[in-house]
Amino acid sequence: MDRKEFRDLASPETAREAIESLSLEGGIERVPLEDARGRVLVARLDAELDVPGFDRASMDGYALRARDTFGADEADPARLAVVGEVHAGEEPDVALEAGDAVEISTGAVMPSGADAMVPVERTDRVERGSTADGNGGAVSDDGDAVLIRTSVAPGDNVMFAGADVAAGERALGPGTRITPRDVGLLSAIGVDEVPVRSRPTVGIVSTGDELVRPGEDVDSARGEIYDVNSYTIAAGVEDAGGEAVLYPHAGDDQDEMERVLREAASECDLVLSSGSTSASAVDVIYRVIEEQGELLLHGVGVKPGKPMLVGRLEESAYVGLPGYPVSAMMVFRTFVAPALREAAGVPEPETATVSGELAREVRSEQGRHRLLPVGLVERGPTPTADGGRKGADETGETLVYPVDKGSGATTSLAHADGVVEVPAETDYLEAGASLSVSLFSPDVRPPSILGVGEDDPTLNRLLDRLTNPRYLSVGSRPGLRRLREGTPDIAVVAGPLEPDGEVVELGDWEREWGLVTRAGNPDDIDGLADLVDRDLGFVNRTTDSGLRTSLERALATLADDRGVDTHDLVDAIDGFDVALRAHESPARRVIAGEADVAIGLADTADRLDLAFVPLGTQSVRVLANPDRTAKAGVCDLESALVELPEMR
Repeated sequence: MDRKEFRDLASPETAREAIESLSLEGGIERVPLEDARGRVLVARLDAELDVPGFDRASMDGYALRARDTFGADEADPARLAVVGEVHAGEEPDVALEAGDAVEISTGAVMPSGADAMVPVERTDRVERGSTADGNGGAVSDDGDAVLIRTSVAPGDNVMFAGADVAAGERALGPGTRITPRDVGLLSAIGVDEVPVRSRPTVGIVSTGDELVRPGEDVDSARGEIYDVNSYTIAAGVEDAGGEAVLYPHAGDDQDEMERVLREAASECDLVLSSGSTSASAVDVIYRVIEEQGELLLHGVGVKPGKPMLVGRLEESAYVGLPGYPVSAMMVFRTFVAPALREAAGVPEPETATVSGELAREVRSEQGRHRLLPVGLVERGPTPTADGGRKGADETGETLVYPVDKGSGATTSLAHADGVVEVPAETDYLEAGASLSVSLFSPDVRPPSILGVGEDDPTLNRLLDRLTNPRYLSVGSRPGLRRLREGTPDIAVVAGPLEPDGEVVELGDWEREWGLVTRAGNPDDIDGLADLVDRDLGFVNRTTDSGLRTSLERALATLADDRGVDTHDLVDAIDGFDVALRAHESPARRVIAGEADVAIGLADTADRLDLAFVPLGTQSVRVLANPDRTAKAGVCDLESALVELPEMR
């Protein structure tokens, strides 16, 4: 079949200009006040009435004429006749004359003739028939009275009409992104509908015969995978001020793609597709755009994201994102989100970028602008010789570390906090270089603790007790290496591996390891010798794993006992080199019937209802970067380790 090659790759600047040339603005709409939060005002709103619309009491007490209190104090209170009462929401039915007072509630309308009020705690009520003159003398009383034990000036404790907002005053201006505070202001001036920018509607179409919606059954044997892009991109659209509309995913058939894309184009301001954009005969989406609209560019000199498409489809703008989740999100975050914010009138969040220091050297491929996913970790306060924390009230400097596992690895998104743009002419970035990181979201915060190393179920329970931890299951050997390089706060190491630099051991525990096989052990597996001597399919762990190290040590011991070379035993095990990364993955191959036996943990076998043949125990140690032991997250983990016996 013919293969369509990429056109000349456009520069990132050209791609931005092409997207900016697309009309994404959705116009103006009026929304109910209860739906206005977060929307962008398109016209100035002025107050049409005073707020408050009347003179009102600021607290419970007595409304009166200020001149009647002149000279009053605790020793010589002013005595006024109580001629009525006014509560909030009532129209006063009394007018004050000299020597009168009215009992009044907070927020109530000040009665005619009153120009001040006195809080109730500065008064004493004198009931009908009582005798009192404030100095212990007898006074005859024909009605209720109040003793005022302070003097006030006109206006004291009164909010006059228009004191909050005056009629004709500018309330909110165009371009205001409405906050809960603004909603309160608008409700106070009686606004029930607000003119706002329409949010750009963005149709999201994921393409590919292999995609399955989350919640449905996925057939891994057919190469099916869950649709990641539709949901991550939709969340990004909402963050950028747009309104996401998810469409059923299209297969790789041109007619089906065209139908779904045309439907989305007829209903949305922008259509975003992911997948089917690379230069392959089966990828036909660019043909749909060429035939049904206008293709502005195909291919951008950026990594990841080379196969990006920009164009128009009927009356709608169109951007085709790569299929791999990391590539799709990188391209969306860098090129599409700014255009959406501009169309929605949503400013770039002030917290959307942070500065940090590169943790280790990063090599880059010249000729393509690189979008590098990175994570953040704070060094924290410096520990002191007496075990205290120098600068304990400070978060410490921010380190930036790359987390790129390749475009196809969805966990690069989960473990990354933002992206660093590396210019095309850059060969490498030196460790210690100052970088600006564009965060995926203004809500992103560095983890309380960054850990790397062995995958372990007990560790997972410990992490559950911490707030906002991040743990990268890279294996024991890479964990030690990264700890030596100084990036993580802690490394978790299993088996007979020793660090080659200075570390602080926070704690440890034992775990039982061995062989995991089908429930009931139908193959009657008794030990390691069965793997060597019998025709059993085996699944191993990767060489980075502490379990793999312990297994190799056990095989070496068995080889010595038999007087043979260890390699002979390894070669005799069917599947020894079939290695999986996580501690549970080999056992799941057994459940699926793809292997007879796997290396694993007693905890795993118990959880998955499998048989377990013990081969030994391993020590799992938590090792800390000596410069991070005073960091709050590390201290919290250390405390959790102390309580570990109670948790198990």
